[in-house]
Amino acid sequence: MLLKRIKFLACVGALTFAFGVQAQSVAFTFDDGPVLAETPRMTPAQRNAALLAALDKHQVKAALFVTLGNGADRPEGLAFARAWGQAGHAVGNHTVTHLDLNSPKVTLAQYQQEVLACDGVIAALPNYRKWFRYTFLREGNTPEKRDGMRAFLKERGYRNAYVSLDTSDWRLNDVLVATLRAKPDADLAPLKAAYLAHLRQRAEAYRALSLKLQGRDIAQVMLMHHNLINALWLDDAIAQFKQMGWTIVSPDVAFADPIYQLAPDRPVAGQSLLLSMARVLGLGKFDGWTRLVDDGDTEVAALKPLGFVTD
Repeated sequence: MLLKRIKFLACVGALTFAFGVQAQSVAFTFDDGPVLAETPRMTPAQRNAALLAALDKHQVKAALFVTLGNGADRPEGLAFARAWGQAGHAVGNHTVTHLDLNSPKVTLAQYQQEVLACDGVIAALPNYRKWFRYTFLREGNTPEKRDGMRAFLKERGYRNAYVSLDTSDWRLNDVLVATLRAKPDADLAPLKAAYLAHLRQRAEAYRALSLKLQGRDIAQVMLMHHNLINALWLDDAIAQFKQMGWTIVSPDVAFADPIYQLAPDRPVAGQSLLLSMARVLGLGKFDGWTRLVDDGDTEVAALKPLGFVTD
């Protein structure tokens, strides 16, 4: 184990030297789509169209990681996914039912079959990439699952579509939907502000972590979701990153950063690639760690006294 950790450290250093220092950039990626579940304010078609319109407005090329059972297994949902590919966005694989490889009830063979079943549908879509993103960013609750899945992806030519900049937009989306169902005319301004502040906090924290680990700004790959909160405010989110001085790049460009060639040697790998690296390198619960793993608890706690439905 010590030898593997030393090799990982050497690899980190070599890649840092090879890639050098660059301006901060970020790629937008969206999981779990296309979602056909009904929500307040927008129909599924309106949500999908709003996400694509915001990306088009800012000339951003993104990626959609399809969870087949959320909608792409039906004609209307598959049409939504096809629209992403036709607009020039990458389309990747995120299983059929979003099962958890860390669960003792989920076998490696079952998980691999879901990857193949999803590909059986999405591989024919325009701009399909042989990219796979782990559900919940979890690579298995045992070394056998982790190594077996990594070998499976390598043998079949899949890229592990790592996330470096993890967000909890899904948690704030839960608050949004629950609040609108209870109070259709609710003032959403505080929630919008919390959403944008959350994205900024996570971006700045993961940027600081990349500097700590790599000594440079890596090309960040950000995790968001195909949901209502992004359909409403993705335009504002993109504008905020531009105002912060970040360059928005395509996922293809971001994944060319050599950091995404690494495979942290943890018994149970998962979460943000940067967090996995931090654990391999023995950083422990470093300053700012809590805010990276709290699933938006800080923002949700601040919204509760304002009348938002948070439970």
